[in-house]
Amino acid sequence: MSDLTSSILPKTAATITVRVVKSFEYRVEKSLVLHGVNLEQTTVGGLKDQVRSAIQTQPGWKPYRTTTFDTLKLYNKAHGSKTSNLIINLDHEEYIFKDNSAILANLGVENETEISFFNLELYNQFKLNPETKWE
Repeated sequence: MSDLTSSILPKTAATITVRVVKSFEYRVEKSLVLHGVNLEQTTVGGLKDQVRSAIQTQPGWKPYRTTTFDTLKLYNKAHGSKTSNLIINLDHEEYIFKDNSAILANLGVENETEISFFNLELYNQFKLNPETKWE
């Protein structure tokens, strides 16, 4: 048995972090940590709904309520290499979760995985000119 934190909790009770990206250019992002996620039953669509519900109901999320979030993309897994971009992983388009009915465990999501949640149109615009404006 591995002692890596990605394997300590079972896939039926994982902790994942969803990085909700409001602005790519200004690096406006807020993380939502979800505990007890059943990766063997939670679908991409179910995770989107859960995060959207948190944005609408939890305190501190009011500035995010005007943005349409429609896309999930793997940012990194525990103990894996991280991207050099601090706001989103711009390479690996295959990391975008396109099928809302797909089960998270089948997509390689494990305990302590970070996933970005963002507006696809804003993401595509940023990819054309990936420069930040606040530096």
